[in-house]
Amino acid sequence: MREHGAMRCPRRAVSPVAVAGALAFALTVTACGGTTSEAAGSGASPTGSGALDPTSFALQLASSDLYAGTPQRVQLGILSSTETSGVLMVTSGTVEVAVGPTGAGSTVQLSARYVPAPGTAGGEAGDPQLTTPDVARGVYQADDVTFDAPGVWQADVTFALQGTPVSLSTQFPVATKPSLPAPGQDALRTQNLTMTNSKGDPQAIDSRAQGATPVPDPELHATTIADAIAAHRPVLALFATPVYCQSQFCGPSVDALEQMAKARPDAAAYIHVEIWHDYAKSELNRAAADWLLREGDLTEPWLFLIGPDGSIVDRWGPLFDPAQVMAELDALPVD
Repeated sequence: MREHGAMRCPRRAVSPVAVAGALAFALTVTACGGTTSEAAGSGASPTGSGALDPTSFALQLASSDLYAGTPQRVQLGILSSTETSGVLMVTSGTVEVAVGPTGAGSTVQLSARYVPAPGTAGGEAGDPQLTTPDVARGVYQADDVTFDAPGVWQADVTFALQGTPVSLSTQFPVATKPSLPAPGQDALRTQNLTMTNSKGDPQAIDSRAQGATPVPDPELHATTIADAIAAHRPVLALFATPVYCQSQFCGPSVDALEQMAKARPDAAAYIHVEIWHDYAKSELNRAAADWLLREGDLTEPWLFLIGPDGSIVDRWGPLFDPAQVMAELDALPVD
């Protein structure tokens, strides 16, 4: 796979919410087309004194590429949108989730813990609360969810906020098999851009390298996925665009990967793959397209853990818990 020769892809227009300066919480909005799941609920909700209006809340599936037969993480985002307060996030604590096929079939009852965007407030402790996106933003994650058949599934979420019970639902597709690279598969031997093999604009290495700003994380662009696999090194490969990410999860995720690389430099090859080769021309980096572009859609961010044998051990999207990632890295067998 050659990195040079970027792939052109139509760019989706920015949503009105983003234009207004609020968080574009379309977690499954793609960098290259794509859609979001339907949100439940509409209306206005007071956020100061007085009772909350449950109909102001919305539930969105954050995960993508869900498929049948294998335990996976399901990540969900919860927000409130009102004319007076704008977009607020439900953050911290845990929520209860019932997952099952639409129509007929039994549901599975789960607890979903809050996973914050790295560097933002909130955690699993405490009760759910409303926060502005600049203070806390993240998802609620249910672990080890197995879909026993493909089709349309539904997640029903319940929680209490300031003494007010809230119930939300969203439906989503579950495929027969994954579309993107998935655990158990061989990783693509990708020749992603690095500090030494790139002949173009440094923004193609990291979208933050604009104007006279240098690439801020050169240690994440020191090797290719292909070379790291050939050297039998574990790999943590993050596909994300810090500047152009609509969910506002990419920048914090890249920062978290950089912190892991500095804390444990010898544990793995830490690689950040920028999504855009040339954003103004709607050109994708070939590595990002090879891993993530399917039928005109590209979702991000995604983090992949690749074992020293070159197989994909796990993947996270759109958010990851750095402690969980490092625990799985440490558990890898020595090749």
